[in-house]
Amino acid sequence: MRENATTHTGACKALVWQRTNLDKKHLDWVADEVPVSLVYNSISHVVMMTTPKDLEAFAIGFSLSEGIINTPREIFGLDVVPNHHGIKIHIELSSRRFMALKERRRTLAGRTGCGICGIEKIEQISQSVQPLLFTQKFDLEMLDRGLSQLNTFQPIGQQTGCTHATAWMCSDGELAGGCEDVGRHVALDKLLGYRSCADWGNGAVLVSSRASYEIVQKSARCGVEIVFAVSAATCLAVDMAERCNLTLVGFSKPGRATVYTHPQRLR
Repeated sequence: MRENATTHTGACKALVWQRTNLDKKHLDWVADEVPVSLVYNSISHVVMMTTPKDLEAFAIGFSLSEGIINTPREIFGLDVVPNHHGIKIHIELSSRRFMALKERRRTLAGRTGCGICGIEKIEQISQSVQPLLFTQKFDLEMLDRGLSQLNTFQPIGQQTGCTHATAWMCSDGELAGGCEDVGRHVALDKLLGYRSCADWGNGAVLVSSRASYEIVQKSARCGVEIVFAVSAATCLAVDMAERCNLTLVGFSKPGRATVYTHPQRLR
């Protein structure tokens, strides 16, 4: 049984039983997950399952990482509207961007574990990403500093054990900002949304999850040159990172890192 849903914090209370005592129930925290519909110029485009937190940043980041817009300035209005079914985010695009969206529009039902569920054609998986320039450097000695701060941006995860975290790691290892969500791709979109409106300077994306193909694609589309993942990378993620000139690092743990592509950005 679920009680006291608190969508402002992204967590709610539920009645649970423990293995050691199935005769007694008690309240525990669980992460909230709701359907969020992104509606562009009054046309519903996608429904994603997300933690209901940082939703404006999510809408901006998703729009950027999916190539719907090139800059937040192409969004003329953004309104988050909860209802009894979930949450709708109404986004008003420039006419040029909306026409381009209609040309390549896809209908997809987003899911926590897979960012491409529901695309119409398999060819859409390999949508082109412009090769990145080599303008960034990162000293691996600073990685441990960033890793030690990642939990700071995961309060729901600390309560529930149920979220992924993403953060922007500056060149000195300090984390300029971070986000969390039940879906790793959504957490990244939220971070990319905040980054597009902030002056965080040079640095890299740090994710608490594995590095999937879509983590690489979304990052590269937003001009991110370096991605650190706490877990492993998939083969498709490595292939895409190689092609788009992104430096991809997995198994990012204290004193450890596995560099999959383009090590020339790392010291």
